[in-house]
Amino acid sequence: MPELLDESLATLAFAGVGILLLVIGYFMVDLLTPGHLGRQVFVEHRRDAALVLSATQVSLGFIIATAFFTAEGDTWDTLLEASVFGIIGVALLGLAFWILDAVTPGSLAELVVDDSDDPAAYVAVAVQLAVGLVVAASIS
Repeated sequence: MPELLDESLATLAFAGVGILLLVIGYFMVDLLTPGHLGRQVFVEHRRDAALVLSATQVSLGFIIATAFFTAEGDTWDTLLEASVFGIIGVALLGLAFWILDAVTPGSLAELVVDDSDDPAAYVAVAVQLAVGLVVAASIS
């Protein structure tokens, strides 16, 4: 029974760290885009904002899951390692969005939250997913 309790508590701790990292990723996208992201997605139904946010969350999920899966050591070491990789992932996903915004004409951040569906959002989605996969693959 103590082993089941230990494993249950570890599962809750891992899930808590994962959810916290996903929340941090949400706020990163919110900071990079104008207006309130939650309002853009859930009230104004901006498809482009939802696509970029979704791609970021899936990418972070890849990164966090890979960090959990590959980590060695006890529970606390694994949680710390996954947290560090998750924060690195958030930072790199934000940097990739910012770089894409900087090297393309106009404002990608503005396009993501405007009234029209813009093909540029699909490029941003692809970049977010690609960066997430690269970071996940680089975790050893």
